[in-house]
Amino acid sequence: MEYKILLLEDDVSLIEGLTYSLHKNGYIVDAAQTVRRAFDYLQKETYSLLLLDMTLPDGTGLDVCSFVREQGNNVPIIFLTAMDEEVHIIRGLDSGADDYITKPFKLGELCSRIRALLRRSGMSEDEGTNQISSGPVTIDLLGGRADFHGQPLDLTGAEYRLLCLLVRNAGQTVLRSTILDALWDGNGNFVDDNTLSVYIRRLREKIEEDPSSPRHLLTIRGFGYTWRG
Repeated sequence: MEYKILLLEDDVSLIEGLTYSLHKNGYIVDAAQTVRRAFDYLQKETYSLLLLDMTLPDGTGLDVCSFVREQGNNVPIIFLTAMDEEVHIIRGLDSGADDYITKPFKLGELCSRIRALLRRSGMSEDEGTNQISSGPVTIDLLGGRADFHGQPLDLTGAEYRLLCLLVRNAGQTVLRSTILDALWDGNGNFVDDNTLSVYIRRLREKIEEDPSSPRHLLTIRGFGYTWRG
C-alpha cells in the first residue's frame, strides 16, 4: 500500500532531510512551505497523513489542522514543534491533532510514530465490519479467528495479526517495516527481521499447498510482502 504524506515546513534543509528519509521508508511526500500552498495541495490531493510545522510565514499549522477537521476529514495529523511551544502543543491537540514531536527529533522515532498512526487509521476502516475475506481466507474479527477453505486455522497471536494485516491490504505491497511495527505488541515483545521471516514461513506452511512456491503470500524482494487472494 502506498501512503502519501503532506509535509508543511518552511525550513528548506529540514524539508530535504525529511523528504529523503520518508521516501526511503516508502512514502510519497508533497512539501509545502506556506499555509496557502498546503491548502492548494489539500484541495487537489488526498493524503494518508499530515506533518505540520507550527509557525509558517503566512500562518500556523493550527490553521490547516482546524480546516481539515472542519471538513470532517479524520486524516492522521502530527505536529512538528519546538521545545518551547508547549502552549501550541496543547492548542494543536485540542484542534484535532493526533500526535506531536519536538525538534530536534530522531527520524527513526518520527517514522515509528507515522507507522503507528497509519496502522491505527487503517484498523478503523474495519469498524462496523465483523469479517474480511480474500480468496480462500476468511477472518472473523470479532472472534479473533481465521478459516482457510472453510477450515479453522491454528494460528498464534502474531500469525493472526500478520494474516489480518496482509488480507486487509490484499493486492498491495506491505513494507517489512510496517509489518514489524504492527507485530510489536507494545509490551516489549519486539519482532525483528529474522523472527518475521519465521512467521512468514510458518504462515505459508498453514495456507499454501506448496510453501516453497506460494500462490497467496508473496515476497516482494527488497520491500516486503503482498497477499494475492
